[in-house]
Amino acid sequence: MNGMLELLLKEKIVAIFRGYEGEKADRAAQALVDGGIRLMEVTMNTDGASAIIARWRERYDGNVAIGAGTVLDTAMAKEAAAAGAQYLISPNLDEAVIAYGMERGISVWPGVMTPTEIVRAWKAGAEAVKIFPMASLGWKYLAEIRAPLDRIPMMATGGVDLDTIGHYFKAGANAVGMGGKLLHSEWLAEEAYDKVTARAAQYVEIVKSL
Repeated sequence: MNGMLELLLKEKIVAIFRGYEGEKADRAAQALVDGGIRLMEVTMNTDGASAIIARWRERYDGNVAIGAGTVLDTAMAKEAAAAGAQYLISPNLDEAVIAYGMERGISVWPGVMTPTEIVRAWKAGAEAVKIFPMASLGWKYLAEIRAPLDRIPMMATGGVDLDTIGHYFKAGANAVGMGGKLLHSEWLAEEAYDKVTARAAQYVEIVKSL
């Protein structure tokens, strides 16, 4: 099993950074790490995403896995890989991105929704898939598709919070992707990084107990 996939299945949470940069992003990242988060995804539509990925790879090397999100095509994949991204996550399925990652030993977890897309991604070489948008589909949808597709690792992204996270894992999620529920914009505006750490620790504790 690939090291990144193994880490995903062990840690079960990917923190998603979108729209934060500079010191605010760095301090928020440290707050999450202090709370026990071990996988962080910087979306490629964040200003300076490549610089953030490179900086965090150096800062957290060996302790936290840094990946790129919103990787829509191979051009973005190349940019993310050059910055040092250890895995690539997309909202969409692009087989060329999967092939690019496979050639370079970089895990690719593409975004899919339907059973057909899930199997296509798996056959193309994706180690895991991101079921998206879960906020709209809901955990019951995940439970339905999980039964016939039980061999494919799935990360649920969207709609995961303290009330629903247990449902997603009971429905068959192997991991979850979380953005705003971990990084509340008002907490970052107030520089209340202790709250970010405390909330991250809550989620980490929940997934460890599952």
